[in-house]
Amino acid sequence: MRTPTRRTVLVSALAAAGTGLLAACSNDAGPDPMKGMDHSAVNHGPTGQATPPAGFVSPTGPEVAAAEAGRRPGPERKVALTATETTLDLGGRTVRSWAYGDRLPGQEVRATLGDTLALTLANHLPQPTSLHWHGLALRNDMDGVPGVTQEAVRPGASFDHRFALSHPGTYWLHPHSGVQQDRGLYAPLIVEDPKEPLRYDREWVVVLDDWLDGVDGSTPDAVLAELAKGMGGMDHSSHGMPGTDMGGGTPTPATGPSRMLMGATSPLLGGDAGDVAHPFHLVNGRLPSAPETFTAKPGDRIRIRLINAGGDTAYRVALGGHELTVTHTDGFPVEQATTQALLLGMGERYDVLVTVKDGVFPLTALAEGKNAAALAVLRAGGGAAPDASVRPAELDGRLLTAGQLKADASVRLPAKAPDRTVRLELTGGMARADWAFNGRRYDPAQRYPVAAGERVRLEFRNSTSMWHPVHLHGHSFALGADGPRKDTAIVLPGTTLAVDFDADNPGLWMVHCHNVYHSETGMMTVLGYQA
Repeated sequence: MRTPTRRTVLVSALAAAGTGLLAACSNDAGPDPMKGMDHSAVNHGPTGQATPPAGFVSPTGPEVAAAEAGRRPGPERKVALTATETTLDLGGRTVRSWAYGDRLPGQEVRATLGDTLALTLANHLPQPTSLHWHGLALRNDMDGVPGVTQEAVRPGASFDHRFALSHPGTYWLHPHSGVQQDRGLYAPLIVEDPKEPLRYDREWVVVLDDWLDGVDGSTPDAVLAELAKGMGGMDHSSHGMPGTDMGGGTPTPATGPSRMLMGATSPLLGGDAGDVAHPFHLVNGRLPSAPETFTAKPGDRIRIRLINAGGDTAYRVALGGHELTVTHTDGFPVEQATTQALLLGMGERYDVLVTVKDGVFPLTALAEGKNAAALAVLRAGGGAAPDASVRPAELDGRLLTAGQLKADASVRLPAKAPDRTVRLELTGGMARADWAFNGRRYDPAQRYPVAAGERVRLEFRNSTSMWHPVHLHGHSFALGADGPRKDTAIVLPGTTLAVDFDADNPGLWMVHCHNVYHSETGMMTVLGYQA
């Protein structure tokens, strides 16, 4: 099969953006839950030439090129990545899934601040795919959102990603195509700072994930189809057991058992904890019965980079017998704070420092509200490994959330009143599977306009009965006047979260809930820079 060049893909991708209209022109009526969710849909004009988005900066426009030049791209860091069907060993349990190579998570991508990342993605999957760089402020035509910034990578084709790395930190990569992220298609991305101020002896990258693909015939697509039918008015408070059919359709051998989750509650999350009963929870691709073991010496200072790559699960994380010193969240430094436990929504990252004690200790990631957990082991001495069911006391100890942190002075946004406020009400629910912003399910033609140079306030008002981790592409925002810089933040039910960012990266940028099943049934929209 002919492999299109990067230039061909990007030029034709403009057609997708060419349908852009102001938000005020959008139809108030939401489409069918499953209609229009294929990000790979691209429309071309009658001659096959792309039409720039009316009134908005094009992902391949001169403004985007100028912003990239301002990042001063440096030496190349070349990486090859292959998305493929494969068999994965989760630690005594094998499953067929999709992954980057034959690893779970995919091979870590590590580069240095100032490098130009030159990564080629080869698609050996039976479906189109894409690659989004979660948390990076990068050039818009590399953001990996089919139908908005570029075309999907077709089966048998490849795509050359090339962009400057302008900020150090802990990031990750995953598709932005359907619910592919809830398979094995994810990997950590670490951008090192050549002037790193932290001092530590060892480093441990910890990727958390909820897993169902290939288990008893389940696939994320079948789960999405089940959830998209809605619950027909069923009571959220009923206590269905994970893996039972709670009205989302009769299970068949082709789709596996029902994965609709009922009765999962958490006070930390404001009530309903999630929609999906994932049978497994993993740390670095391993089951709690066969955990990854990280070795160190007593007294070592370890940097642990925590990434929640889950589809529907928040994790409460603690290291038995230790305190955690939080140094970063979502790649940006904070004023250091100590805690016994952390709560991570999907897409969030935290960096912590730990001074290791003598012994063997569980790193437990409790699937918040779901009565399950993931596990890894820190060994710094003799002793038996902890049992898979271990629940360290620290999980119920002092817990720190993002709102309690303050940005390090070096990355704090200058005080400034917002020039523009974009109000996004989080709407919908499981009963009708009508998750949306402002009552409108995702339409790639919809734009909320912003202008370069503005201080923009995003005001998220959650009128649903569930929590949502909201994620902004291409930027980081501040939680309050001196709050931490983040790109993903939890919005609890019945609350309003206001975050500010500087519009300094032109293009078309997604805002969405990072529950992959909420986003794919409609809770996504686009911010567009005005031309």
